[in-house]
Amino acid sequence: MSVAHPSDDFGLTIYDYGGNVDEKIFKGRTKKFGLNIIHLVESLPKTRTADVIGRQLLRSATSIGANYRAVCRAKSPADMINKLKVVEEEGDETLYWLELLGESGPVPQAQLLPLAKEGDELLSMTVASIKTLRAKTNRQS
Repeated sequence: MSVAHPSDDFGLTIYDYGGNVDEKIFKGRTKKFGLNIIHLVESLPKTRTADVIGRQLLRSATSIGANYRAVCRAKSPADMINKLKVVEEEGDETLYWLELLGESGPVPQAQLLPLAKEGDELLSMTVASIKTLRAKTNRQS
């Protein structure tokens, strides 16, 4: 027996510059990103600055994937847009904490570049999806 996924009704597709990324791939990327941030935070030196920034970074970065899962369970297009906005906010906050971590010194900026690049790509894809979903919703009204 096949059960329809709630997002099937809304045609959820994450958009990047090269085209579509399906829900499963985006879930995987956000989870891998969260795990990479977990490993980074665990490797930080035991200083007050690294601890404070690390906790904030850990919270915001792991929230991206968790909130994207909520997007996939949205009850309406408007609900989906609202949940995607939370993903956007957490992604932007994560980039901020990565910048602070690199500029304050506990981790060399070069070591953070791959994480910042992936975070920026996830954020860009989320913003593109919000714009596309809004346009699609406006055309249907």
